Amino acid sequence: MELDENAKEAVQNLGDAINSAVEQSFVVRNAIETLRELGFEPNLTLKLEIGLQEIKETFVDLTNDVELDLTDEDLKTLRRMKIKF
Repeated sequence: MELDENAKEAVQNLGDAINSAVEQSFVVRNAIETLRELGFEPNLTLKLEIGLQEIKETFVDLTNDVELDLTDEDLKTLRRMKIKF
């Protein structure tokens, strides 16, 4: 998919926002400090892949029950993202 300049900038902004959130995270900072107290200097490398899919105008009937098989890890991820399911 070819992205225009606006979309490229939006993707870059998303990456920057995620990086900033990790850098400012109290939980991440505490985990790093704990490792340092244990005598280790952590070297953290995160790989971020952003996938885009064009939104197509379609009608979705949401009146039917939908059943998903979610793992515990899926549910933890959704909770961390503050998505109620």
